[in-house]
Amino acid sequence: MYVAVKGGETAIENAHRLLDQKRRGATEVPPLSLAQIAQQMPLAVARVMSEGSLYDRDLAALAIKQSAGDLLEAIFLLRAYRTTLSRYCVSRPLRTESMQVERRISATYKDLPGGQLLGPTFDYTHRLLDFTLQAEGEQPQALKQDNAQQTPADIDGAAVAQQTASLSGATRLDTNAQADAAIEEAGQDFPRVLGLLAQEGLMREETDSAQAVPDITREPLDFPSNRMQRLQALARGDEGFLLALGYSTQRGYGRNHPFAGEIRIGFTEVWLEPEELDFAVPAGDIEVTECEMVNQFVGSKDQPAQFTRGYGLAFGYNERKVMGMALVDRALRAAEYDEEITSPAQQEEFVLMHCDNVEAAGFVSHLKLPHYVDFQAELELIRKMRKRDAQAGLDQEQQETDAGQVPPQKEKRA
Repeated sequence: MYVAVKGGETAIENAHRLLDQKRRGATEVPPLSLAQIAQQMPLAVARVMSEGSLYDRDLAALAIKQSAGDLLEAIFLLRAYRTTLSRYCVSRPLRTESMQVERRISATYKDLPGGQLLGPTFDYTHRLLDFTLQAEGEQPQALKQDNAQQTPADIDGAAVAQQTASLSGATRLDTNAQADAAIEEAGQDFPRVLGLLAQEGLMREETDSAQAVPDITREPLDFPSNRMQRLQALARGDEGFLLALGYSTQRGYGRNHPFAGEIRIGFTEVWLEPEELDFAVPAGDIEVTECEMVNQFVGSKDQPAQFTRGYGLAFGYNERKVMGMALVDRALRAAEYDEEITSPAQQEEFVLMHCDNVEAAGFVSHLKLPHYVDFQAELELIRKMRKRDAQAGLDQEQQETDAGQVPPQKEKRA
């Protein structure tokens, strides 16, 4: 039972004012601009866009600034704004094989058509604090070494951003030239790594569904759900929740032994199909991260042993999120492959009903709101129960005392 409580308006207004002060911090420190947040906190922006289900870097930066860096609050703000937007048309499926790749790696094959690109990554850093970043305007040591080999005219933000390491140690420009040559020779875009397995018949074939794609933002989830609904929910799901579930599958809760078949990050073009037109038009490029996990399937009496896949896709640079998403996606396909469902990551209702951090944070946070009437009712109930138990104890003692007393006349007869 929830009871509305009136009053405290002045206190609430003061709380808002104090929040503004807390967000601003010391006034002698220059405030953060949205451009600074968008450009210098790209991973935070990517997470807010992905879990907020809205691709807009400026609005994501605004949400991060307004929430004082609380990413869950920023996701809530962006999700709330999204509900006010109109839907004009539907986009075509993304062709990520034609992505302008910034990072592309595979843990299954060393030599790939198009090559492997490390791109920007924390994977090979030593996780040591770089104290040069404390100095205003000071460049990190890695950029200093890069700039020492360039002319002063070449040293600017754009040039530095393009200096991306590859597995061979060459610059990104050299690597891209080699990759373009390999792709041109192959006669296609960056081919999918899992396509190599499919050519040998070792990868379970994925077929397109003729069913209309449901929209979980307009239609509630129903169970059992289909994979289209699951992938939408996972794409909006909390990164930490998916990471923990994915980790659980690797520790034996789900019999999942994955390989990172391919992870790619880059820009891909979005095509829209307006209702008034009979053809699609390009709307621009968006940055996405895509992951395909390779998993073993022992086969059955109807199907030979083969590999299966888990899939993850998210806005922006969101590598850890899509890896967890791909692991959970494969775990949720246990019923499809007639596998025994034994772990939380394989139970779709448990996963899908608890992966949304906006719903989770909202329900947990509501405990901070006044529950005075509820608590008073339970307090009174506890008091009555204790009083009843105490009285029952006294009655029991009295009964035992009475049972232990022998009447005088009965004692004489004995």
